[in-house]
Amino acid sequence: MNASLPATPLPPVIEVDNVTTAFGGHVIHRNLSLVVHRDEVVALIGGSGSGKTTLLRLLLGLEVPQAGSVKIFGHPLGRCSACDLEHVRYRWGVLFQNGALFSALSVFDNIALPLRELQSVPPDMVGPLVMLKLAQVGLKPDDAFKRPAELSGGMVKRVSLARALILDPQLLFLDEPTAGLDPDSAKQFVRLLRKLRQELGLTVVMVTHDVDTLFAVVDRVAVLADQRIIACGPLAEVARLPHPFVRNFFLGHAEHCAEDDVRRFRLSLDDTSEEGGVPAMLREDAL
Repeated sequence: MNASLPATPLPPVIEVDNVTTAFGGHVIHRNLSLVVHRDEVVALIGGSGSGKTTLLRLLLGLEVPQAGSVKIFGHPLGRCSACDLEHVRYRWGVLFQNGALFSALSVFDNIALPLRELQSVPPDMVGPLVMLKLAQVGLKPDDAFKRPAELSGGMVKRVSLARALILDPQLLFLDEPTAGLDPDSAKQFVRLLRKLRQELGLTVVMVTHDVDTLFAVVDRVAVLADQRIIACGPLAEVARLPHPFVRNFFLGHAEHCAEDDVRRFRLSLDDTSEEGGVPAMLREDAL
């Protein structure tokens, strides 16, 4: 009998290799590298002005680095043809920080817009697909007829997420997904992200400053400081770094970043049976 060959590892979804970015002589990134693997959730954290937004724009093909390379699904952005770039873009979705919904369009039409622009499905399939995505993000059929001005902040995020998922992407970019939400809405949205990540097998890259979001859903944390990624690893590992930004970012949280604490936090999110606001798994009678 022949011994089975080891499985060939899947190529990374994102490869950023020694990227340098500068505007008007001001260097934003210098020799920055980052790899994101299939089916993982990576969070990008960094101080104001550290270049998080510029890095996200590089990953979306909206900026071209002065040096180095950015590859998505093996395609080099900035050096591939316009046709190839459009093909790659069909494989990712984007949720912008403020939702970026079109105020003149209904919820239905906002979500349907990518399908109609690309004409990627027959017209009679647009309606069922939009309603399917609405249901996936926890919204009701009647919400399809509302305008963005009629939505709460949490609903705006959900509609924007439905639009980001309408083309069934493999890769999802999230820019501050819980920014502007009250704590309860933020928790509900994070629960939704966890659910969709498991159901759809998404690879996710998010920019966030919310520590609870890191605890809830992230596999690795990439720290952008000093013009580069100074660390990328599990939360417990990154939180121990002696860098000034990391110390300030995790101030008051570092002692809760151990793997067991993160696991317990995630279990508490999954357990919605509560008494007096205390998750069932943390009540004394359950310990």
